Amino acid sequence: MKVAIIHYWLVGMRGGEKVLESLCELFPEADIFTHVYRPEAISDTIRAHRVSTTFIARLPFAARLYQAYLPLMPLALEQLDLRKYDLVISSESGPAKGVLTRPDALHVCYCHTPMRYIWNMYQEYRQQVPLPLRPLVSLLAHRLRQWDQTASARVDFFVANSRNISDQIRKFYRRPSEVVYPPVDLDLFNGAMAAGTTAGDFYLYAGQLIPYKRVDLAIDACKALGRRLVIIGGGSEKERLARQAGPLVAFLGHVDDATLRSHYARCRALLFTGEEDFGIVPLEAMACGRPVIAYGRGGALETVTPVSGLHFSEQSIPSLTDAMRRFEATEHSFDPQAIAQHAGNFSKARFREGFLAALDMALAEQGPARRWRSVADLPLPFQPTVTAIAVAGEAA
Repeated sequence: MKVAIIHYWLVGMRGGEKVLESLCELFPEADIFTHVYRPEAISDTIRAHRVSTTFIARLPFAARLYQAYLPLMPLALEQLDLRKYDLVISSESGPAKGVLTRPDALHVCYCHTPMRYIWNMYQEYRQQVPLPLRPLVSLLAHRLRQWDQTASARVDFFVANSRNISDQIRKFYRRPSEVVYPPVDLDLFNGAMAAGTTAGDFYLYAGQLIPYKRVDLAIDACKALGRRLVIIGGGSEKERLARQAGPLVAFLGHVDDATLRSHYARCRALLFTGEEDFGIVPLEAMACGRPVIAYGRGGALETVTPVSGLHFSEQSIPSLTDAMRRFEATEHSFDPQAIAQHAGNFSKARFREGFLAALDMALAEQGPARRWRSVADLPLPFQPTVTAIAVAGEAA
């Protein structure tokens, strides 16, 4: 069975690329297609596969300015020759699912999110564009939405990374989907919760410093309460946020895994202030036994529970400071072991079993035209048991 994996772009290792890694482990002989590829920024697991790019990669400065070529990406996807592939898996966040496949091929889309800059966060992104360019952006977004809906009809079976995204797929594409949570490399973080590790006196923010993450809320809330805040990560907002921050806020920039684990394990709580489609950072903190104070929208509603943290209802300073006071009043009641156990529900093994269960459903739905009727027929590096597939289906 010939397998192709379509990923929007490969320029770094974020949540979508972690999912791609797990797909590469499931299908070790799969070929990968993407718009732009920077091998030095990608893991060995992905580099071990044959990676092909669309014509976008040959355009000027594409490695850095690839997002400027977004209007050309639908055309680029449709030029890919996938005739020899029996199974096509698109990893969708930017344009990926719009490829053309054989009539008897199975196309499964793992959707991290419909393109947020033309759908649910369109107005926020549009406001960041200089005023003279907004009419052009509006026109391009309108055409991209038309293409994106058309492309959704080319998918045989959707898999969503959360109930939040499943709802968006139903809203924007009018399609059902199965939920399979993305894999979190819990082994990388579990070791940080060593015996005797106690919480420090600081709150933590970890992630990109870009507008929709609302890092400014974490800074202003900590300033209002006189609490220490450590910020890990970089991005376009760093200089502005540094001017806004006071002496109680420390910017560490990009750090290695050991430093990140150490701060996860020693913070009072992680502040998660943006609305995310899913959000892996909170689960990394939970794997280290630390609670999360999260904005109560998006994927955080599915990962942050009374066992592992609490929510605040509005992206405002009063709402976040109120949540921090509520947390501090009950801080002693959060059990690090119970928090880490909750994070275990989102492991790489759970993802693997869940995705294969969804693939089994997709194969069954497509009828006798396919040679492969179930995952038991596929040449996988291992064969899941019927029990594992059933358990994964119930979890999804």
